[in-house]
Amino acid sequence: MASQTQPLSARLSAYANPARFLVFAARIISWFAAASAVLFAIGLYLAFFASPADYKQGEMVRIMYIHVPAAWLSMLIYASMAVSALGTLVWRHPLADAAQKAAAPLGAGFTFICLVTGSLWGKPTWGTWWVWDARLTSELVLLLIYLGLIALWQTLEETGLAGRAAAILTLVGVINLPIIKFSVDWWNTLHQPESVFRMDGPTLPASMLWPLFVMALAATLLFVTLHLMRTRNEILRRKLRRQTLLAAQGADGPNAARMLAS
Repeated sequence: MASQTQPLSARLSAYANPARFLVFAARIISWFAAASAVLFAIGLYLAFFASPADYKQGEMVRIMYIHVPAAWLSMLIYASMAVSALGTLVWRHPLADAAQKAAAPLGAGFTFICLVTGSLWGKPTWGTWWVWDARLTSELVLLLIYLGLIALWQTLEETGLAGRAAAILTLVGVINLPIIKFSVDWWNTLHQPESVFRMDGPTLPASMLWPLFVMALAATLLFVTLHLMRTRNEILRRKLRRQTLLAAQGADGPNAARMLAS
């Protein structure tokens, strides 16, 4: 059995090599981008033309098809960053650090979209743009964590130190994910309870559930596409920086490299 699983694990670990990742990413980025575009076209058609309006909220319920995927991705991206943080701290793998850094702005963007669409949805539903609801507040905290991580990478110029510090902060911030998920169950909030992932099954009708799934899948593939592109660019940026430092060392000695790094 070990001989059968070893080749698979070896092939999977091979893609963790930054050089091989660059080749792999170049091959699949266009496929993910095309799949995301097709699914967005199908999902938007289903959301705005095939699914019915809500009997209480009317046409405003269609914000759900943007809001829910953005909320889903805001947590999924952070969870993926936590996995990358473990790779940085435990295995000290440069690809894990690059992947985590590349994901942070994307996570911040989807979290921002979640908060904005939630406010647009909340005004006609709750009568206000914002309330310090447990779900909304914990989602805002998630956005602040994303922004803090981005600022940390920008502040610390030494790549290894910045990666380790960001990894620790990321793992500390994981505690916010279950708070976001279960806030509607733990506290009395204005936010509606879970309507899709429930033990007794979804409460949404199929006419709304399928467009929502298609939009969520399209948004997830969009994230994968952008994340591959950003990770590839981060690896190339670091490679260029190393080559520049090596060239400076060869030309002017170690002191020039220290000056350039600072």
